[in-house]
Amino acid sequence: MIAVLAAVSAALAVAAGAFGAHAAAGEQQAEWLRTGGMYQLVHAVAALAIMGVARGPALTLLAGSAIFALTLYAMALGAPRWLGAVTPIGGTLLIAGWLWAAWIYAKG
Repeated sequence: MIAVLAAVSAALAVAAGAFGAHAAAGEQQAEWLRTGGMYQLVHAVAALAIMGVARGPALTLLAGSAIFALTLYAMALGAPRWLGAVTPIGGTLLIAGWLWAAWIYAKG
């Protein structure tokens, strides 16, 4: 299931980046789409890379990237800017996922 979620996440990230490059309403909207897409794509690949050893952290990375990126995508598509206050929750989950993975790998 992690691989399916990661693949769908990567596809969404590419779509967001393409939309930002070709159809965004303005520079700020394009930047939100680029940033969200980059974070989402990197963490989809990371989840695929670690899912065999660190399933919990992989899921945490996917959840964090979804919250982070989807709030940016929503604002780029016209959602209220207060939604940006939710974006750091995703970032916090990303940091937690990486630290959890580090702990698992350090234990050996």
